[in-house]
Amino acid sequence: MRQLGVKKNLVNAWRELEKKIADLYDMAILAIEEGDYSFREEIERGLQELNSQFEHLESQLILGGDYDRRNAMVAFHAGAGGTESQDWANMLVRMYLRWAERHAYPAEVLDASPGEEAGIKSAIVEIKGAYAYGYLKCEHGVHRLVRLSPFDADHARHTSFVLVEVLPEAEETSDMEINPEDLRIDTFRSSGPGGQHMQKTSSAVRATHLPTGLVATCQSQRSQHQNKETALRILYARLLELDRVKKEE
Repeated sequence: MRQLGVKKNLVNAWRELEKKIADLYDMAILAIEEGDYSFREEIERGLQELNSQFEHLESQLILGGDYDRRNAMVAFHAGAGGTESQDWANMLVRMYLRWAERHAYPAEVLDASPGEEAGIKSAIVEIKGAYAYGYLKCEHGVHRLVRLSPFDADHARHTSFVLVEVLPEAEETSDMEINPEDLRIDTFRSSGPGGQHMQKTSSAVRATHLPTGLVATCQSQRSQHQNKETALRILYARLLELDRVKKEE
């Protein structure tokens, strides 16, 4: 039913575009026959809007992968470069959040590990919306920044690296069957800011898929249950991405 709904929405969008084109065409023919050019600006605006809608729908046809229509989880991992890379990771998180805002995609930081001096060591952001994964999947890889460091007294040139992972969100109906015995759930004390409750109780959760060795952690919530739920969602997304890569190979 979900797949049928997606197909119906796509067909209805093209039919709506076809109807708008026909209406604009009829208006243009009528204006030419009557020699009335007062509609010229309105017709030109309509053509621009239709062209924009056509390009948008055409781009969705290109995104025809199995998971392209899904929400996306974007993970950031600061690499070599210390504080520089952690600051660069924080900049990237803000950049993707602004991108989501401009495209009217709801976005939420599911988990973040702050850096010791500035920036973040790692973070994962959930971006919801149709084709969020399809638009973002090409961002997967190592992102490099070369700049004069504001953290260096000599303002020397530094090169920073951040790994960005883009994962498709697993469906609630579950895209895969996972044996509970293949999962290991560990709890530990949260680090960083968050108050005494987070730092004195084992609320942070680490989920490990034993056959593949894939790991997902979450420590941003006060509740261990919430952290476990988020860690499992991240882990399922990693497993789904691994399955997608294997199918392409």
